[in-house]
Amino acid sequence: MASLKHLLDSNKTVRAVGFDDTPHRRGQSESVGLAGVVCRNTRFDGMVWGSVEPDGWDAGDVVARTLEDGKFLEQLDLVLLDGIAFGGFNVIDLPDLADRLGKPCATVMRRRPDFDAIEAALQNLDRWEKRRSRMERAGPIHDAGEIFCQIHGGSTDTVIRAIERLTYRGHIPEPVRIAHLVASAVATGESGRRA
Repeated sequence: MASLKHLLDSNKTVRAVGFDDTPHRRGQSESVGLAGVVCRNTRFDGMVWGSVEPDGWDAGDVVARTLEDGKFLEQLDLVLLDGIAFGGFNVIDLPDLADRLGKPCATVMRRRPDFDAIEAALQNLDRWEKRRSRMERAGPIHDAGEIFCQIHGGSTDTVIRAIERLTYRGHIPEPVRIAHLVASAVATGESGRRA
């Protein structure tokens, strides 16, 4: 399989999956849905679905299993996540996910995180230091123009170029944008506004 850099340099198709969770409420006990949307450049190409425990520890494993158990993993060039945590503070170990999947993995964020607010919220949860450690392991936050990202398993410049290639409307790459729309519609009956 060609490297992500080679695909970009050759102006070939980039295939990526983007994950986002369903809307949920604080203190929710039911599992939180997780949509994974596969795109070829900006064109929808497929979907996976999973669920995570609210404020739990299984988000990284769920993301990995939805891909390992299906047909898409070998075809993917990049894995994108809407933030570092799903279902509240079910924090993904980004380096571990990139190693496990053997693919570049990146978080995508609309704005730079407010670490003081995050720290205060984390302290209300069990093993909050471990959650904070996972967030720190995700690495530096890169300014990618209109969005921010954290990257493991690939070069920062290459992954940011791929994110730009995958972006069609607004500032969010299509796999993540469509995953957000699908997750919102499944949970509430209609797609969300912020996509």
